[in-house]
Amino acid sequence: MQKTLFLKVMSILLLMAVILVPLLMIEGTINSRIFFRAEAVRSIAEDSVSNQTLIGPLFIIPYTETYQEEQIEEASKQKIMRTLKLNRLIYVFPNELELSANMETAQRYRGMHKVLVYSGQHTIKGDFEIPSLDSISHEKPNSHITIGEPYVSLGLSDTRGLKNVPNIALNGNRYEFKQNSRLEQLQHGLHAPVTLSQLKQGEKMAFDLSLLIDGIEQMAFVPIGKNNQFTVQSKWQHPQFFGRFLPSAKQNERKIGENGFDVTWNISSLSSNAQQQILASDCCVATTPKGAERSDANASAEYTAAAQGVRQIDSFGVAFIEPINAYSQTARATKYGLLFVALTFAAFFLFEVLKQLRIHPVQYILVGLALVIFFLLLLSLSEHIAFIKAYLIASGACISLIAFYLAHVLQSWKRGLGFGFALSVLYGVLYGLLQSENNALIMGSTLLFAVLAAIMLITRKVDWYQIGKSNEAPLNL
Repeated sequence: MQKTLFLKVMSILLLMAVILVPLLMIEGTINSRIFFRAEAVRSIAEDSVSNQTLIGPLFIIPYTETYQEEQIEEASKQKIMRTLKLNRLIYVFPNELELSANMETAQRYRGMHKVLVYSGQHTIKGDFEIPSLDSISHEKPNSHITIGEPYVSLGLSDTRGLKNVPNIALNGNRYEFKQNSRLEQLQHGLHAPVTLSQLKQGEKMAFDLSLLIDGIEQMAFVPIGKNNQFTVQSKWQHPQFFGRFLPSAKQNERKIGENGFDVTWNISSLSSNAQQQILASDCCVATTPKGAERSDANASAEYTAAAQGVRQIDSFGVAFIEPINAYSQTARATKYGLLFVALTFAAFFLFEVLKQLRIHPVQYILVGLALVIFFLLLLSLSEHIAFIKAYLIASGACISLIAFYLAHVLQSWKRGLGFGFALSVLYGVLYGLLQSENNALIMGSTLLFAVLAAIMLITRKVDWYQIGKSNEAPLNL
């Protein structure tokens, strides 16, 4: 009866829906393991050092403008003269900023979870064009300008990663850095006081410094110079570049291969808003002598707004990633789990129709669970051994179990081995899909087309209206 055939098809679809439940449970387990790994990264960052962002150096010249202003005293309502002060900063950004970083990577473990850490030797060179201090504009009439102690400010998101006490050479004189960037915009960092009398006003002052910085997983930079050239090299073979700017496309400035990577960014101030973002804040108003001036009055009240501005600053960098992440690969594999079950159940259905073999729903379920348990085995094994070894062991175990079981269900060792061979091909294709993310769509669509073509070829002579009317012999293909 055609009704029997329809009910059989519907029961198979229902069984697939039942199999979907443990498959979704395994996906939930994978997501929880991904969360635990993220917690491991966070835990290591809390105990040692987090990912890093380097900003600077900037040359800062503080000054105070003192002036007299007539005010009315509230109590006596009489006019009195008060002496008031305005605190200002002149921001001098590098004219030429060159950074060269050599990064070495290592691995740290928190439980079974592996996290990449790095140690980088950073050499920074460039020059500041110091403005003439006599040209500072007076905001108030008859005011007096007093120059404070200049300093070089350097922003570093996690100063725990700084492994040396750096000093900066400024026109031949060396100045040692101290804690605190002394800038509201840079929450964490260093500053180096500079002797005012050694400033060469209206001239360029060359600088250089070296930093040894440790971090975890990624390193970011901010292009605050007029002309910026950042070069990063490492023996790590799998970098991932991020941010507003990508490394140069020139062949001699971008090398990525088996021996690591060596890349260069060339960025001008015309293509970056980093300087404006550092200057801009709710608490401060930019003014314009030859350098850049800002008011720091009431800065503490607007500290949060300034900090948020820095977090949105133009930046770029490199992340040190694992080429094959066991969790992401397993998560991608489970997305094909229902397809595996569908193809297997379809093959069972064809055996029932073409060979008049009766396969019980329980047998469908058992084979479906064996297919699903592969993904759980893959997840658990890949946490302890290489992904490819875990894949071979998990797939080999499931294929052997299913082939042995089906040899009895299908009443033939040849059929069981044939099914095992077909599953081996299917698992091989799946591994290819996982390893070739860019070609996954075309490979997956080709696989589906091939399966559909095979089913159509096998069933091309089947009279579907005849099925169910006679149970005497298998249909002749």
